[in-house]
Amino acid sequence: MRTKRFAARGCAYGPLMTATPTFSTLPTARTAPSPSGADRPARPFVGELRLDAFASHRRTVIPLGPLTLLTGGSGSGKSTALRGYEALARLAAGDPLEEVFPDPVAWVPEGAGTDAQGRRGFRLGCTVEGPLGPVGLDVAVQAEPTLRIVGERLRDRDETLLSTALLDPRRSVVQAAWHTAGTVAVTRAPFPDDRLGTALLPLRVAGTTDGQLRVLAAAEQVVVALRSAFACDPQPRRMRVPVPLGEGRLTSSCDNLADVLHRTRSQCAQRHARLVAAADRGCAGRVTGLTAERLEDGTVRALAERGEGDATPLARLGDGELRYLAFALVLLTGPHVLVVDPAAEVPSAMQALTVLADGLDRSLDGRQTAELLALAASICADGHMRLLGTVGEATALAARGTAGVTVVDLAP
Repeated sequence: MRTKRFAARGCAYGPLMTATPTFSTLPTARTAPSPSGADRPARPFVGELRLDAFASHRRTVIPLGPLTLLTGGSGSGKSTALRGYEALARLAAGDPLEEVFPDPVAWVPEGAGTDAQGRRGFRLGCTVEGPLGPVGLDVAVQAEPTLRIVGERLRDRDETLLSTALLDPRRSVVQAAWHTAGTVAVTRAPFPDDRLGTALLPLRVAGTTDGQLRVLAAAEQVVVALRSAFACDPQPRRMRVPVPLGEGRLTSSCDNLADVLHRTRSQCAQRHARLVAAADRGCAGRVTGLTAERLEDGTVRALAERGEGDATPLARLGDGELRYLAFALVLLTGPHVLVVDPAAEVPSAMQALTVLADGLDRSLDGRQTAELLALAASICADGHMRLLGTVGEATALAARGTAGVTVVDLAP
């Protein structure tokens, strides 16, 4: 499956960067009919990612399934797409814009011109499926001369529920307008230009009219889907070093793998047993157990038990074995053992965690890749977890024959 692409413009800003953004150039919902009533998913999830004037991407629309693999040649924008998703997730979690984009100009297409006011920037968007049906979010970010959100739109299938626009460049606020459907049809108020307005709505909307409740429900659906994300890029060099005992929650680099194994072996017996079985299938030699050994300095190191009292320090395993083991741990344990920030107000059973895995097949051999994809497909099939990863062309070719895997080709 190839992404939809449209003709690129000569400058980095289009209609979205004017004082009143239109957002008409990026679709906010898929054209296919949406399920209704009981057929709609109970757990919100991102079903489509949109990137425009964002690094190498020009009006790119990426459909997302439960397990989606992005492929394409070097420079096709695979990693950039994951950065775009992660940026939306962080904004939905309430992170300020300058922390999400510390070097915003780096994301503006090389050689992109400016608009009439000398500004450059980019656009990010997504469609979230859930109990309300499809809800679209589009955000226009100004990178130069000042980093700020200059336009945002939240929309369901019928109408716009929230829109913001930059009216006075001298002020660090945007004018927000949201659907009310009460005595006053639309409520207007200033929002800060360094935060996602959709994430602020629960603090500003009273929820006293049907229209306000509709706005709040749409905002919740988008925020819950986006912020339930975990970017994972295991770093074998760091995973080989003994670590102090902590709370046993896996970091994005998986450098505290030994600490997490110490926790899962004692607290998550069933999942730990499945992890050991996965390690036995994907690592060289027999693996009968995974454990953590406490050292004299108080740190712990991870061990692969080989049977009959023998054990191998995980530091001796190859890069591919360590990355395979880390991804398997993420898939089998879920959010309770990961450093993630899901919506605390929503029960975990109503949330779907999305794992962002850049270089999912990096350093893995064919057997490990096949085992990992099969495990991911089985885990993602139940709806509690989703995975968006980048892979090489050889893995993509093999994955096209794997049930439950969506392969998206980012080649022009």
